[in-house]
Amino acid sequence: MAFSKQQLHKFADLIKIDVSDEQLDKMNIDSVVEWIDKLQKIDTTGVEPMLSPCEHKLPLREDVVTEPNMREQILANDPDNAGVSRGYFAVPKVMDGD
Repeated sequence: MAFSKQQLHKFADLIKIDVSDEQLDKMNIDSVVEWIDKLQKIDTTGVEPMLSPCEHKLPLREDVVTEPNMREQILANDPDNAGVSRGYFAVPKVMDGD
Protein backbone atom coordinates (compact mmCIF):
# COMPACT_ATOMS: atom_id res chain seq x y z
CA MET A 1 0.00 0.00 0.00
CA ALA A 2 1.67 3.19 -1.14
CA PHE A 3 0.86 6.61 0.25
CA SER A 4 1.16 9.80 -1.73
CA LYS A 5 3.11 12.75 -0.34
CA GLN A 6 -0.17 14.63 -0.07
CA GLN A 7 -1.64 11.86 2.13
CA LEU A 8 1.47 11.75 4.29
CA HIS A 9 1.41 15.53 4.75
CA LYS A 10 -2.27 15.25 5.73
CA PHE A 11 -1.41 12.55 8.32
CA ALA A 12 1.42 14.70 9.67
CA ASP A 13 -0.93 17.67 9.93
CA LEU A 14 -3.50 15.58 11.82
CA ILE A 15 -0.94 14.46 14.39
CA LYS A 16 0.54 17.96 14.61
CA ILE A 17 4.07 17.33 13.33
CA ASP A 18 6.03 19.16 10.65
CA VAL A 19 7.56 16.89 8.04
CA SER A 20 9.43 18.23 5.04
CA ASP A 21 9.44 16.57 1.61
CA GLU A 22 13.09 15.66 2.15
CA GLN A 23 12.23 13.88 5.40
CA LEU A 24 9.40 12.01 3.70
CA ASP A 25 11.78 10.85 0.99
CA LYS A 26 14.13 9.43 3.66
CA MET A 27 11.33 7.64 5.51
CA ASN A 28 10.28 4.23 4.29
CA ILE A 29 6.64 4.49 5.32
CA ASP A 30 5.42 1.78 2.94
CA SER A 31 7.67 -0.88 4.52
CA VAL A 32 6.30 0.01 7.97
CA VAL A 33 2.72 -0.35 6.70
CA GLU A 34 3.60 -3.70 5.08
CA TRP A 35 5.12 -4.89 8.37
CA ILE A 36 1.95 -3.89 10.26
CA ASP A 37 -0.16 -5.75 7.69
CA LYS A 38 1.96 -8.87 8.28
CA LEU A 39 1.48 -8.54 12.04
CA GLN A 40 -2.28 -8.25 11.63
CA LYS A 41 -2.38 -11.52 9.65
CA ILE A 42 -0.81 -13.55 12.49
CA ASP A 43 -3.27 -16.03 13.99
CA THR A 44 -3.52 -15.27 17.72
CA THR A 45 -6.51 -17.43 18.58
CA GLY A 46 -6.02 -19.08 21.94
CA VAL A 47 -3.29 -16.65 22.99
CA GLU A 48 -4.13 -14.75 26.15
CA PRO A 49 -3.38 -11.03 26.15
CA MET A 50 -0.56 -9.97 28.43
CA LEU A 51 0.47 -6.72 30.04
CA SER A 52 4.15 -7.60 30.06
CA PRO A 53 6.31 -10.34 28.59
CA CYS A 54 7.91 -10.77 32.02
CA GLU A 55 6.51 -13.50 34.23
CA HIS A 56 7.56 -12.03 37.58
CA LYS A 57 5.33 -9.98 39.83
CA LEU A 58 6.33 -6.95 41.82
CA PRO A 59 6.58 -7.50 45.54
CA LEU A 60 3.73 -5.95 47.48
CA ARG A 61 4.00 -4.35 50.89
CA GLU A 62 1.43 -3.27 53.39
CA ASP A 63 0.37 0.35 53.29
CA VAL A 64 1.50 1.25 56.78
CA VAL A 65 2.36 4.66 58.19
CA THR A 66 6.04 4.53 59.11
CA GLU A 67 6.60 8.17 60.05
CA PRO A 68 4.47 10.32 62.34
CA ASN A 69 2.62 13.36 61.03
CA MET A 70 5.36 15.57 59.57
CA ARG A 71 3.17 18.32 58.12
CA GLU A 72 4.93 21.17 59.90
CA GLN A 73 8.42 19.96 58.96
CA ILE A 74 7.39 19.55 55.33
CA LEU A 75 5.69 22.96 55.15
CA ALA A 76 8.83 24.53 56.64
CA ASN A 77 10.43 23.94 53.21
CA ASP A 78 8.05 26.41 51.53
CA PRO A 79 10.27 29.23 50.19
CA ASP A 80 7.75 32.06 50.58
CA ASN A 81 5.37 30.67 53.25
CA ALA A 82 2.41 31.84 51.16
CA GLY A 83 0.11 28.93 52.00
CA VAL A 84 1.72 27.58 55.15
CA SER A 85 -0.76 29.23 57.50
CA ARG A 86 -3.56 27.44 55.63
CA GLY A 87 -1.71 24.10 55.65
CA TYR A 88 -0.58 23.77 52.04
CA PHE A 89 2.02 24.92 49.51
CA ALA A 90 0.91 27.89 47.41
CA VAL A 91 2.14 27.75 43.80
CA PRO A 92 1.99 30.33 41.01
CA LYS A 93 -1.05 30.27 38.76
CA VAL A 94 -0.26 28.33 35.59
CA MET A 95 -3.60 28.39 33.76
CA ASP A 96 -6.17 31.05 33.08
CA GLY A 97 -9.68 30.08 33.94
CA ASP A 98 -13.01 31.17 35.28
